[in-house]
Amino acid sequence: MDMLYYIYIGSNRVTIDHLSKITGGMFMAVSSCNKAAKVIDGIRERYNTSILYEQSDPQKDCENITFLHKRFPRVYIILVTEELQKENRKLYLQAGVNNTLSPTTHEGNLQQMTKFLQLRKEHKLQEFSQSHRKIFNTFHLPMWKRIFDILFAVAVLIVLSPILIATAIAIRVESKGRVIYKSQRVGSNYQIFNFLKFRSMYTNADKRLKELNALNQYKIEEELTDEQPDIRFDDLTGTSEEEATLLISDDFVISEEDFLKKKAQEKQNTFVKIENDPRVTRVGRFIRKYSIDELPQLFNVLKGDMSIVGNRPLPLYEAELLTSDAYIERFMAPAGLTGLWQVEKRGGAGKMSAEERKQLDIKYAKEFSFWLDMKILCKTLTAFVQKENV
Repeated sequence: MDMLYYIYIGSNRVTIDHLSKITGGMFMAVSSCNKAAKVIDGIRERYNTSILYEQSDPQKDCENITFLHKRFPRVYIILVTEELQKENRKLYLQAGVNNTLSPTTHEGNLQQMTKFLQLRKEHKLQEFSQSHRKIFNTFHLPMWKRIFDILFAVAVLIVLSPILIATAIAIRVESKGRVIYKSQRVGSNYQIFNFLKFRSMYTNADKRLKELNALNQYKIEEELTDEQPDIRFDDLTGTSEEEATLLISDDFVISEEDFLKKKAQEKQNTFVKIENDPRVTRVGRFIRKYSIDELPQLFNVLKGDMSIVGNRPLPLYEAELLTSDAYIERFMAPAGLTGLWQVEKRGGAGKMSAEERKQLDIKYAKEFSFWLDMKILCKTLTAFVQKENV
């Protein structure tokens, strides 16, 4: 199951304590909409995100909720209130509230809401896939690229088979559960597929997360200042360097500009430097550090979901933002383990905006060839070898 994110906006410590203990996901408490927006900006899976908004003054509440709803239309907004007055119901609904929740609610109510959010996401995935694949199912992988992908993936799997077997055994010995973790991604032609990784968290991560919530719920206010750069929460043990290696920790997303600003604060930032995250196993920390958790994506290559070189597959939320004519061509190329923008930023590009990355993806879709793939692959392997020195 994908990680769930609960962003509580308010200051009632009793409610914060209670909800942080019964929510089955990452719980973060902030005091303002601006700080909540900073947190949500760092979460790629918006359909896994809920805002818990503490009711106070109806007029001010509605202004803030309207702002959040317009900025994050896919985020589920829950009003935390003892009782919603009849005359205020219409105001809150028009502002964007999806549901209400008592500050003393029990865990069963949240579990039902979680099931609804999961069904909501599954329905959206099916709807997205069906509507876009009918229109854009025009890209076909060239035979030379498919042959190369199979030969390269088989060769790497054979060479690294001892590491794969040892990793699988280590994961299973340390904690019960499936060795492989699956998450859904959008690839070429807007096709949705199961994106594979080695599991790096305990299967009872939600239970362990309550320990993390207890440690962090009061610290986030100190960390999310207006001057601080956006923080990315999807893969809290990743680094920006990992994105430029062959097997990229693609859940961790942060612009280079923000990363440079954040680097100086990293040691004091509990959420970004998450070495004590109780969800992550000891084996998980090791395989994430060296990108070993990404090796199962070679099976995605063999299945035809991905290519060795291409554009990184995206979560649904990000793919939905790239359906206009300006970005359609980005999906007219294979989903890949590594790509053009990953090696371009290593080549002295320095700071690279999200728009620049998109344009490089589009450039690759238009110009990819055998020799361009070889160039990207060589640069990627070189960057991986030099990773510790970058």
